[in-house]
Amino acid sequence: MTRLLFLCSRNQWRSPTAEAVYQNDPRVEVRSAGVSASARQRVTEKLLLWADRVLVMEHEHKRRLRDQFPAIAHDLRIDVLDIPDDYPFMHPELVALIRERVEPLLA
Repeated sequence: MTRLLFLCSRNQWRSPTAEAVYQNDPRVEVRSAGVSASARQRVTEKLLLWADRVLVMEHEHKRRLRDQFPAIAHDLRIDVLDIPDDYPFMHPELVALIRERVEPLLA
């Protein structure tokens, strides 16, 4: 089973939505966090090491991970989903974008 860590800025809308979408998917284990100091659940080295794949919403999130965790960043498998911060939690368009971007990675 693949472990996916979804990351956005504040762990408020995008990454918790992605976690909810894949929560009961038998192919994966999922968690979510944020890269910002103000995140509800802030990303930690432990979370990053737990994940087989780190799925970030923006290129900026990937850059921040490399800056915040330089000792392990080169070992992380990070994919950028390119999902803007334009949708509230569980918005149908956000759910559709998440599925559209994540499914090819699971194939």
